Amino acid sequence: MRAVAAWLIARPQHAVIGLAATLLLPFAHVLSGTVMALLVLGQGVVPAAFQGGIAIAILSLSSLIIGAPVAQVFGNGAVIWAPVMVLAVMLRRWRSLTLTLQVWAIAALVGTLGFFATVGDPVDFWVETLGRLADQMRGAGFAGYADFLHEARHEYAPQMTAVAVASTWSLYAVVLLLGYAAYGALPGKSGEFGRFRDLDFGRVLATLMAAASLGALVSGAAALRSLAFVMFAVFWLQGLAVVHWLRAAGRLPLPAFVLVYATLPVLTGFWFLGLAAAGYVDAWFRWRFRGGPFPRAGNGGTQG
Repeated sequence: MRAVAAWLIARPQHAVIGLAATLLLPFAHVLSGTVMALLVLGQGVVPAAFQGGIAIAILSLSSLIIGAPVAQVFGNGAVIWAPVMVLAVMLRRWRSLTLTLQVWAIAALVGTLGFFATVGDPVDFWVETLGRLADQMRGAGFAGYADFLHEARHEYAPQMTAVAVASTWSLYAVVLLLGYAAYGALPGKSGEFGRFRDLDFGRVLATLMAAASLGALVSGAAALRSLAFVMFAVFWLQGLAVVHWLRAAGRLPLPAFVLVYATLPVLTGFWFLGLAAAGYVDAWFRWRFRGGPFPRAGNGGTQG
């Protein structure tokens, strides 16, 4: 990672190549977003935005030559890069990974409530949206998946707001962390804005989650149910930070640490619930910072 990060930062043309190439690859949200986060952290938002603009211009020209839609290039660049750039600027300015992700969690809270305030009845919105998606899948030749989605859209619709917000929040948070890890691999940059294993969303967010859960239980309000789910989902990242802490403290063997990451794509639901629960409990009791049951990690090591 260090060699790749150093190459991307070394020259503007390297950054342009990296941004343009990763925007065309599978998992572009993760790969190209990570490159943009690295560039903003390493050299500032203005140079990174300029290099992104050149990358978009090159891809747009290529699209014109081959007859591909140019608007899609601009759309992909905006959706993938803009939120990551905002998060990286926040991290660079505040110099605190924890504060940046706390604010990002509050943004998820506001986004959830704002969606309900704007749409009104999100169930009708998602039923219609999932129906259109099913039609698109059928047009692309995935008739079996389209039929399943069309039949299940009424069942999925009540949960879609919370799932969409939590997934979006998690995606950009992870991309920021990957960009920060690449930045931390550069000489003298490790842990500059805090270590991931020290991430703590705090008792304020934990209290908001408890209050939303209680309110949803008493009132049955859909907005509060979605809010409680989103706030709970946020803590999966703190749970993962606890895993990193245990590894740094020597309490988690390397094979077990690798196993967590190796099984994340397969056991996503299991790890999501387990990590979120661990992170939520840690936010209340702060065991990592009080000495037990987890011993303090040494000051050495990497930012992770």
